Amino acid sequence: MSGRVNATFAVTKVRLDDTGQVTQVDTRGDTVAGEEPLELRVGGQTLTTTMRTPGHDVELAHGFLHSEGHIDKASDVQEARYCAGASVDGRNPYNLLDLELTNAQPFALKDLRLTTTTSACGACGTSSIEALMKQTRYEIPQVPVDPGVVAKLPSALSAEQKQFRKTGGIHAAGAFTLDGEPIVVREDVGRHNAADKVIGHLLMEDKLPANDLILVMSSRASFELVNKAAMAGFGMLVAVSAASSLAVETARETGMALVGFARGDRFNLYSGELSRGTLPGRS
Repeated sequence: MSGRVNATFAVTKVRLDDTGQVTQVDTRGDTVAGEEPLELRVGGQTLTTTMRTPGHDVELAHGFLHSEGHIDKASDVQEARYCAGASVDGRNPYNLLDLELTNAQPFALKDLRLTTTTSACGACGTSSIEALMKQTRYEIPQVPVDPGVVAKLPSALSAEQKQFRKTGGIHAAGAFTLDGEPIVVREDVGRHNAADKVIGHLLMEDKLPANDLILVMSSRASFELVNKAAMAGFGMLVAVSAASSLAVETARETGMALVGFARGDRFNLYSGELSRGTLPGRS
């Protein structure tokens, strides 16, 4: 049975013993994360199509446009509406979101991103960082990394992951205070979409730049996520998994604190400095 935020399918669950022999075969319903395409249009012109988990689409659109440098504030979007009617070319009308900008300017072909950028797109690291430094709106604050706060962020994010508990297959992004308190958490099958939803929410609530907040991701830290965090003014990005080389280089260039492999009592600090008095033998 297909759904939107999540879906239920009949699956065969198999259990093995220590020798690799099948001990149990059971068919039952299993909940998986919903994934549908979202086409973002500006003034009727397709800007991008991304695979996302339905929900908070308007926040996603605001966050994407802000991360890509197309808007600076929420009022730059005059209207956001789904395409009317039962279907559009056989597609769900709620998978087509059309936005009207306050100062409508047609996008140049070079600005259009018709598919989601991935680590396989072959972008040059140096030119990517240089482009980001020219485009960044806010000065990135120097945020000391408090190990005690970092240690509790993964579990704090996990506590807000309602869809993950149902499906086990969805990413989360969250904006937290420097003391580790959650401000907003969003989930999506795409880690970049989850980040855009958080940034879009902050933008619409007039809470950017996020210079007093930490962006926490349930995924690895990629260049794209550091890019989005920098565009929103975050001083720290914490990820529960690894960081890519370009993510580390970008964080160091922008002055952003970057933490990876945040797993309770341990983490890797790729960029930034620990807060004073937290090193062994120091006070």
